[in-house]
Amino acid sequence: MRITYIGHSGFFVETESAAFLFDYYQGGIPALPEKKKCFVFVSHKHPDHYQRAIFEWEERGMPVFYILSKDVRRDVEKFVLPAEKQNGRTAAKELRLEDRISYVKPGQELEIADCKIRTLRSTDEGVAYVIWYQGQTMYHAGDLNAWCWEEEGERYCAQMRRDYEGEIRKMKKGPVDVAFVPVDPRLGEQYVSGLDFFMREVGAKAVFPMHFWGDYGIFERLQRENCTKEYRDRIMEIQREGQVFEVS
Repeated sequence: MRITYIGHSGFFVETESAAFLFDYYQGGIPALPEKKKCFVFVSHKHPDHYQRAIFEWEERGMPVFYILSKDVRRDVEKFVLPAEKQNGRTAAKELRLEDRISYVKPGQELEIADCKIRTLRSTDEGVAYVIWYQGQTMYHAGDLNAWCWEEEGERYCAQMRRDYEGEIRKMKKGPVDVAFVPVDPRLGEQYVSGLDFFMREVGAKAVFPMHFWGDYGIFERLQRENCTKEYRDRIMEIQREGQVFEVS
C-alpha cells in the first residue's frame, strides 16, 4: 500500500487496483488515478473531517464511490446535488452521483464495488470504518477515541473508556494491515490511551497516529511512553503533510 498523509485525519491510500480517501478537509491530495476504483470516506460532519471539495473529483475515467456518515446527508442534498443538476453533469453520467453515495450509520455492514465496509459508533460524532478489500484490512477511527477530558471528571472518563473499549472489542482480534487512530495532545496525559487500547486489543501491522493538530512532537512522546514499548516499531512517524509511506 502507498499511503499519503494529507493532514490532520486525512489520508490517501492506494493499492494495486483501488484508491481510498479518508476524512479530507484541507491540504494537497494526490491526483485520483484514472484506472482505479476510488472510495471516499467521511466519518462525520465536523469541518476538520468533511469538506464539499471531495465532490470535485468527478471528471475521471472511473466513478468515485462516496461512503458518508449519515449526519453529512443534509449538507450534501442541500448544496452538492442541486449544484450537480444545475450544471447539467448528473444526467450525462451513466452512474449518477446520488447513486454513488452511501450514507451510513453505526453498526452497519455493506459492500460497494467489492469493498466490504463495517461501521462502528463514534464516541463523538458519526462513525469509524473497518474496510476489507482484496485481502487487506484498514481501520479509520474518525473521532472514535477515548476522549478522557480531565475537566469532565472521573465518572465521565470512566464511561468514555467503557464506550470506547466496547466499540473496539466489536472488531476481530487482528492485526489489521493499516490503522489510523487519534492521538490528540489536548487530552494531556490521556492522549495515548485510545491508541494503546486499540493496539493491545486488535493490533495493526502499521498504525498512523492522527488528529494531532500539527503537533509533530507527539511522535517523540509516543516513542518514550512505556506503554508503547511492545508496538512502537509499528507506529509510523509522520513528519510533514504530503509525506508518503510504502507499507507492505
